Amino acid sequence: MSMDKHSKKASAAGLLVALGIIYGDIGTSPLYTMQAIIGNERITPDLVYGAVSCIFWTLSLQTSLKYVILILRADNNGEGGILALYTLIRKNARWLIVPAIIGASTLLADGIITPPMSVSSAIEGLRIIYPEIDTMPIVIGIITLLFIIQIFGTMLVGRAFGPVMTVWFLMLLVLGLAQIVDHPEILKALNPYYGFKLLVTQPQGFWLLGAVFLCTTGAEALYSDLGHCGIGNIRTSWIFVKSCLVINYFGQGAWLAVHAGELLDGRKPFYEIMPGWWLLAGISIATMAAVIASQALISGSFTLISEAIRLNLWPKVRLIYPSNQKGQLYVPSLNWLLWAGCIGIVLYFQESTRMEAAYGLAITLTMIMTTILFSYYLFVSKVNKIVVFLFFLVYLAIEMSFLAANLLKFSHGGWVTLLLALAIAAVMGLWLKANSIKLRLTEFVDLKRHISSLKELSNDISIPKYATHLIFMSNAVKEDEIESKIIYSIFQKRPKRADIFWFVHVETTNEPYTMDYHVNVLAPDDVIKVTFRLGFRIEQRINLFLRKVVEDMVINNEVDVTSRYESLNRQSIMGDFRFVVLERFLSVENDLPWFEEFVMKFYFGIKSVTNSEAKWFGLDNSSVKIEKVPLVIRHGKNIRMHRVYDN
Repeated sequence: MSMDKHSKKASAAGLLVALGIIYGDIGTSPLYTMQAIIGNERITPDLVYGAVSCIFWTLSLQTSLKYVILILRADNNGEGGILALYTLIRKNARWLIVPAIIGASTLLADGIITPPMSVSSAIEGLRIIYPEIDTMPIVIGIITLLFIIQIFGTMLVGRAFGPVMTVWFLMLLVLGLAQIVDHPEILKALNPYYGFKLLVTQPQGFWLLGAVFLCTTGAEALYSDLGHCGIGNIRTSWIFVKSCLVINYFGQGAWLAVHAGELLDGRKPFYEIMPGWWLLAGISIATMAAVIASQALISGSFTLISEAIRLNLWPKVRLIYPSNQKGQLYVPSLNWLLWAGCIGIVLYFQESTRMEAAYGLAITLTMIMTTILFSYYLFVSKVNKIVVFLFFLVYLAIEMSFLAANLLKFSHGGWVTLLLALAIAAVMGLWLKANSIKLRLTEFVDLKRHISSLKELSNDISIPKYATHLIFMSNAVKEDEIESKIIYSIFQKRPKRADIFWFVHVETTNEPYTMDYHVNVLAPDDVIKVTFRLGFRIEQRINLFLRKVVEDMVINNEVDVTSRYESLNRQSIMGDFRFVVLERFLSVENDLPWFEEFVMKFYFGIKSVTNSEAKWFGLDNSSVKIEKVPLVIRHGKNIRMHRVYDN
C-alpha cells in the first residue's frame, strides 16, 4: 500500500482530526505558561511585554519555521517523528543512532509528564469556585479514562476530539481579543526588542527561558503525529491554531499589564481573563482540551515504539491496528506503562505548579537531537552547505539557551523526567547491542549445498513423516542462505522428513505500507525459499500471507500441494502445513566478558515476558513447533580432565 496520495492536501475531515489529535499539547500551553513565567515575581510592564514577545517569537521560530515549514518535509512516506527521520539518513552515518535514541527516550519521558501537567492545570481552575476542593482524585480519574479509550484507536478519538478543540481554540481567540481591545498597547510586544531586553537586561531574565519554553513543548509531538493526519492538514490548521494561541497570550499579557505592581499570589492569568459567568463552562472546555493534549503525546508514543521495534531498539511487543485507517496504532503494553507513569507523577508532584518546575527539560533534549538529525538530512539532500550550517548554528544556539535555562529545573523535579528518559534509553541501547551480538554469532550456510540431502530425507520412508509442508522461519537475508541451526534441526536434533521444505524470511522495509514477496524455487516440489518485504506499519500475519503465496504458486503450476499419502492424494486433499520457529536461549557453555553477559541476560530476561517469535509473526499456535536452540557465544576454556583406571 502506498502513501495516501492526498496526504499533502488538506481536507475538512483531515483538518478536524488534526485539531483533535495533534495540537492538544501545544494548544493547552496557555493554561500554565504565563503563570510559570511570572511565578512569584512582582508584575512589571518590562516583564509582561518581554514575556509576551519571547512567546510570540518562540512560536514563530521554533514551532512555525523549524517544525511546520521545515521539518515536516522530512517525512518517510508520510510518517513523521525522530526515528522516521533517523531511518531516512541511517545508511549514511550509523553513529546517528545515538542522537536518535536520546531524542526518542526523552520524547517518551515527556509523554509521561504531559497528561498530569495539562489535566492538573485545567482542573485546578475549580479552586476559584470551590477553594477547598481536592483535585488529585479527579485528575487520576480523568487520566485513567483517557488510557482506557485508547483501545478504540485514534481515528475515533480524533473525530470526537476535533470539534472540542475547535471550540477550545475559538474560546482562546475570543478571551484574548476581549483583553486586547481593553489594552491595545500590548501589541507593542510584537517587537522582538522587548524579548531581547527581558533576557539581557532584566536580572535573572535569561533563566525565564525555561518557562517561556513551555509554549512550544508540543512541537515535537506535532512531528511525531504526522502519519496520523498528513502534512497538508497540519500546515493548514496551524495557521488557525497559531493565531488563536498568539491572541490569547497577548490577551493574558494585557490583563497582567493592567495589574502591574501586584503579585499573582496563586492566580492563573488564563482563568483571570474569563468572565465569572463563563468560568464553569471554561474550566470544562479546558479540561477536555487537556485530555486531548495528552492524546497527542500518547499517539506519538505509539508511533515511536512501532518504529523502535523495527530498528531493533525495543522488544517485539504486541501491536494492534484498530482500523484500516492509515497510521492507526495501539500498543497495549506501552499504554499501561504510560498510565502507571502518569499516575506516579500525579502522586509525586500533586500540584501543577510543581510539575511546571520539572516540565520541559526532557523535551529540550529531544529538540536538540532533532536539529542534529535534520541538519544531517539537509546535508545529504544536497541543500546549500551554507544554508545547512546556518540552520544548525541558529537552532542549536536557540535550543542550547532553552536547555541551559531548563537545567535550573533539575533539582526541582526535572531529574524525574531525565531518570525516566535514561531508563528508556538504557533499554533501547541494550536491546540494540544484544541484537548486534546475536547477529554476529549467527552462522549462515549455503542452502544449495544441502539440497541433495533434503531430497534424500524427503524420500526416506524409514523415517516417520513430520509434515507434508515443513516451514522454517529464517533470519537469512540472502535468498540461497539459511542458518546452520535450521540444518541441525532438520537432520540431527530429530530428523524431520517432509515432502516440501519451505524457508521463510521477513524483511521490514523503511516504507510504511510495502507488501511484496519473492519466491526462490531451489528444487521444484522439494526446497523453496520465500522472502516477504513488509512495510514497518504492516501487521506480520505470515500464516495468512504464506497461504496467499501458495495459492498463487498453485495457479501458476509452480508447486503441487496435495498430500503425498496415497489415500489422501487420490481425493486431492491438501497436505498439512507445519511451522518451526527456533527460539534462542543463552547457553551455559559460555565464558562471556561481564558486559556482554549482562546484555544477553537482560535481553533474554525481557524476551521471556514479551511476545514469542511465533506470535510476532502472527502464526496459528495449532500448527507451530517452538524449538529452543542454544546461543553459544563463546565456548568455555579448554577443559582438562584426567581419566582414572581401575587397579
